[in-house]
Amino acid sequence: MAEQIAVVRADLTFKHGQMDKDLFAFFRATFYRWAQVWPDVCADLAGAPPVLAVGDVHVENFGTWRDAEGRLVWGINDFDEAHTLPYTVDLTRLATSAILAIRDDNITLTPRLACEAILSGYTESLAVGGRPLVLAEGHRWLRRLAISALGDPARFWKRLDDLPALSQKVPESADAALRGKLVQRVPYRVARRRVGYGSLGRQRLVAMGDWRGARVAREAKSLLPSAWLWAHPERGDGGGDYMRTVNAAVRCPDPFLGVADGWIVRRLAPDCVRIELAMLPAKRDDERLLHAMGWETANIHLGSLIEEGAIVADLKARPADWLRDASRRMLRSVERDWKRWRGSRARVARPT
Repeated sequence: MAEQIAVVRADLTFKHGQMDKDLFAFFRATFYRWAQVWPDVCADLAGAPPVLAVGDVHVENFGTWRDAEGRLVWGINDFDEAHTLPYTVDLTRLATSAILAIRDDNITLTPRLACEAILSGYTESLAVGGRPLVLAEGHRWLRRLAISALGDPARFWKRLDDLPALSQKVPESADAALRGKLVQRVPYRVARRRVGYGSLGRQRLVAMGDWRGARVAREAKSLLPSAWLWAHPERGDGGGDYMRTVNAAVRCPDPFLGVADGWIVRRLAPDCVRIELAMLPAKRDDERLLHAMGWETANIHLGSLIEEGAIVADLKARPADWLRDASRRMLRSVERDWKRWRGSRARVARPT
């Protein structure tokens, strides 16, 4: 990362501290390690049909945005690690994250039911050619969940107002990218933002202004190729994978999402956010939620130019319990790495 972009070292230090404390945080922060070990741990899945994949898909990589018609849409929120991968990578990572959430009491299902819900949603979406999850006339149950998580707009803007001001000049490329996405290029101030786990260390800049009586904001985040290319440099250059994956998907796109001169730019608003499980009501249908996550994953994969029916044929040839088995193996691998990571950190911190 440091060879390609300016790195925010304080955010990396914060990231490492979070990785120490929590297995799920470690999982989310280390897709690069997943990319290294998955082909060996899940060698039986590595020959599955390749698709334009999310890469770092997990149960907290979903959120909402407004499409060009102003409709509220729910789906995958982050494509930082997008790359051409076997379709089984995304399903295994999504299922592994669900099992981790079950262990943390954030999902009230058994691992078997969670994997079955994800696969059911995925295969049903494949069967109909996919369909975006527009929270208008349909999907009212999901609309209620999403709206309950969005919270109070005043608190949202207060959090942005409290962000620390940028201590140095805004990079010219970021300034141009932000100005290009703001309404009529209104005057704005720029702050620094720290969120998530996997992208910590990249610059995140937020431009905030007022337009016709209300607030507007855009975020610019440093663009990097997928960590899969770091782990497997022989797999191509990965140029343009982010927007190629977004644009090809069966999707109602966010008209403000784009890539410009090394920056990913998106709209920030109370109704345009990533939704974490803790933000959702405690009483909810987790099986239905995971079904929707599986469905949306297929929406992404259906944008790929692959032989018709190739994924369905591959799924039919696999054992019924393949996803739970693969997720168990990857979870054991993540746990081993976490223990080693914490042990090495403890040794470094121990006084001599």
